[in-house]
Amino acid sequence: MAAKAPKFAFFLAIFCILVFLVSAEVRPQVYKLCEEASKTWSGTCEITQHCDHQCRTWEHAEHGACHVRQSHHKCFCYFKCNN
Repeated sequence: MAAKAPKFAFFLAIFCILVFLVSAEVRPQVYKLCEEASKTWSGTCEITQHCDHQCRTWEHAEHGACHVRQSHHKCFCYFKCNN
């Protein structure tokens, strides 16, 4: 009977380590986004979906959105920041 307790503790420790390693791998990465005015957009930005599509397809950004800055409607693209 006494020999079963160390085996159980060993397997329990291995199981806990495996659960810890798997949970560490599953966590999503969190990164900061930096805003930059679109280099390919021309004219007034009124429809965010169009800006988002252009930022993602033409400028390879994470996403894009229309914002008013200095009384102008501009398209801004959001990229992963270089830390």
